Amino acid sequence: MTATNAAAAARTRPPFRADHVGSFLRPRALLEAREKFKAGALDATALRRAEDEAIRGIVTFQEELGLRGITDGEFRRTYFHIDFLTQLEGVETRGGIAVSFHGKQGDVDFAPPVMHVTGTVRHVRDIQRADFDFLKSATTRTPKVTIPSPTMLHFRGGRNAISREAYPDLEAFYADVAAAYRDELASLYAAGCRYVQLDDTNLAYLCDAKMREGARARGDDPDALPRRYAALINAAIRDRPADMTVCVHLCRGNFRSAWAAEGGYEPVAEVLFTELGVDGYFLEYDDARSGDFAPLRFLPKGKVVVLGLVSTKLDRMETKDEIRRRIDEAAKFAPLEQFCVSPQCGFSSTVHGNEIQVGTQAAKLRLCVEVARDVWGGV
Repeated sequence: MTATNAAAAARTRPPFRADHVGSFLRPRALLEAREKFKAGALDATALRRAEDEAIRGIVTFQEELGLRGITDGEFRRTYFHIDFLTQLEGVETRGGIAVSFHGKQGDVDFAPPVMHVTGTVRHVRDIQRADFDFLKSATTRTPKVTIPSPTMLHFRGGRNAISREAYPDLEAFYADVAAAYRDELASLYAAGCRYVQLDDTNLAYLCDAKMREGARARGDDPDALPRRYAALINAAIRDRPADMTVCVHLCRGNFRSAWAAEGGYEPVAEVLFTELGVDGYFLEYDDARSGDFAPLRFLPKGKVVVLGLVSTKLDRMETKDEIRRRIDEAAKFAPLEQFCVSPQCGFSSTVHGNEIQVGTQAAKLRLCVEVARDVWGGV
């Protein structure tokens, strides 16, 4: 594998040869500001100033590492999905359902709030635009917005979490969710956003035997859901202009270095690659939980897979040789030119963060940049 291959060169549009999922470990000063805000000792204006300062720092951090796609670290969020979705009219949170996450140090029980659709879903305000405006002002590179996949409003609670009064017919629910996303993407595009990532745990959860059984218990067909979800995402992004890149990130759970699901991509691969109309895929491939690379045989020309070969869950550092061998393995199933490299997930999908050192976070991203330069001749 060499960088002299003319087809395998640095990319002119996202996703980039060295990329990342988006969230970063929150700095202590920001965590303290959030605690003060929660306690009533800091007002919303002061909290936003603290977030702005932290975001400027994480933007500089990314730029100095050589990354081209820049996020705000998700520093304004508590959860990667709830903070966004509850800003849609008709969506609220109630209680929590415990999920058992599995980690190298043992299981971790976590019960984040569960979203419920209590009324008609509508996009009633710009959700990410002000945050994007700030990020855009803080970088000269490509700002990326990460938002939860629209499927997040269905899978975890299923039919029982969606008001039958508001939606006696689920097809109307799917149509309204897609319309709300189209409005948000239009808002972001008008602000200058050209790179969006949809974070989706559900397509990956449908690769896990236990999760599939749980879907059946809720009355859903786990074999039919991937196609239903692909149709929902396609409807949500159908009006995006040609120069707006939309990628999807598949995640098996990421809470304090623990995960919720496992299993290779085979159950969803054909639908994922041939029916889902996104430009690229951020796929977890950091360990055996994600299976082998054979599902990549479905990758069509013109689409890109960002191989998540570097773990955000472990403090252990991978080596260049390790990563390059894995890229070689993947290239047996799809062309090298259609690959990029990244960490498998964010470093802090929730405010809690993974059990990893700040210095290791930087080293792992630097490794991605160095591998991209070695393999493709640039980032």
